[in-house]
Amino acid sequence: MTKHRVFISYYHEDEFYRNKFEELFGDIFINTSVRYGEIDDSLSTEYIKRLIREKHITNSSVVVVLCGPKTFCRKHIDWEIYAGLYYNTGLIGLILPTHKDYKKTTWTPDIYPSRLEDNLRTKYAQLYDWTDNPQSMINRIEYAFNHRNPNIKDNSRTQMKYNRCD
Repeated sequence: MTKHRVFISYYHEDEFYRNKFEELFGDIFINTSVRYGEIDDSLSTEYIKRLIREKHITNSSVVVVLCGPKTFCRKHIDWEIYAGLYYNTGLIGLILPTHKDYKKTTWTPDIYPSRLEDNLRTKYAQLYDWTDNPQSMINRIEYAFNHRNPNIKDNSRTQMKYNRCD
């Protein structure tokens, strides 16, 4: 089995699930994520984007976006998805149990990061409910990696400048 380099994109309010994700699946991937507080938020926007891109995402093969209630409105998540798409990583949205779409048969547009939505529509990205099953996560990561298609990814949106909610 190939150990993929996975970048976990999440809003700090969902840190519990980020830690749980690493606890459950940390032995099946190499974590390239930014830890909460690792990058000083007072640094310039361009410098933060460059740090995320060059230090964490450049060598990743898949970006997993943990989708909680406020994930859609966070600028850093948009930047992370943008960088992942720029480097042709696979892209997965993982619906957390705290999200109103968890365990539903359809997803509600506008409550996911817009750049993720764009790529769900093109089928570049996949959206799944949270799982505790390692084999399921292996399959999802492997699928996202193997089905990267630069011809269908959509990274055309202007990057967010501000958070849309607190």
